[in-house]
Amino acid sequence: MTFGVGRGYHTREVETFGAPLLDQAANRELFEEQVDIIFKAFNEESFSHQGKYYTLPPSVPYRGYDLKQLTLVPRPLRRPVDCWQPIQGGTQRAMDFMASHGIQGVVGGGSAEGGAMHKVVHAWRDAHARLGQHLELGERLCFGFHFYIADSREQGAREAAKYYEENMKMFGPLRLVRALTDQQIEDMADPRKAPHAGLPTIEEAIDKGGVLCGSPAEIVEHLKKLEVAYPGLERISVSLSVGVPQAVALEQLERFATEVMPAFKTAAAEPAVVD
Repeated sequence: MTFGVGRGYHTREVETFGAPLLDQAANRELFEEQVDIIFKAFNEESFSHQGKYYTLPPSVPYRGYDLKQLTLVPRPLRRPVDCWQPIQGGTQRAMDFMASHGIQGVVGGGSAEGGAMHKVVHAWRDAHARLGQHLELGERLCFGFHFYIADSREQGAREAAKYYEENMKMFGPLRLVRALTDQQIEDMADPRKAPHAGLPTIEEAIDKGGVLCGSPAEIVEHLKKLEVAYPGLERISVSLSVGVPQAVALEQLERFATEVMPAFKTAAAEPAVVD
């Protein structure tokens, strides 16, 4: 999720406003201040803000008087606003920032592979503990997975392999597939080198837990194990790889809804989310 502030802001040092785009630390500062502003706008009857980059309302005459407060119109119907943020790097600063704002986390895709998800879940709980909040493992989180349902794991891996590879070609250069090295990302772009680059396979992704693949019963079994390992987990998100044809996507979503989700409807207050 990204936030921006449009018209009606005032920067105290206009000449430095563009600098954060080239400075990672300053870019993070700017983003965090923007999030502070958007949450004030969403959740307070009226608000003002004075920070490093923004002064709201601006310190300028307004229709003959000094404006002290701003009001968002229309305001969100449900408050506080429910906000979900993907977790990719999982730094302590990012976790602390999310926890302090009540932002909930989405862990998935490449981040779910190779045990990274487990580390993120513990870091997430630790961030809330630093604020005096006790969470069960998995609480205030959503786990995301690619999935493919077939009669068996082997059949699913065969059918979904081409989609997994296309997905990797798209998200690998964005550093969103943890299993890829920099050299593999470079080789993947060269048709002569790609077949010999030792690229991750869908079988490896299934083994590491990043892809749910197999029969409905196998997928249910995998998710039931997650319930035990992460007792606070209430939500998952499932999606299909880039390039899956519409007809196949609709069939897969229908099967997940009718053959997997019913196993959890009586056990959870809310059913799993299918994107």
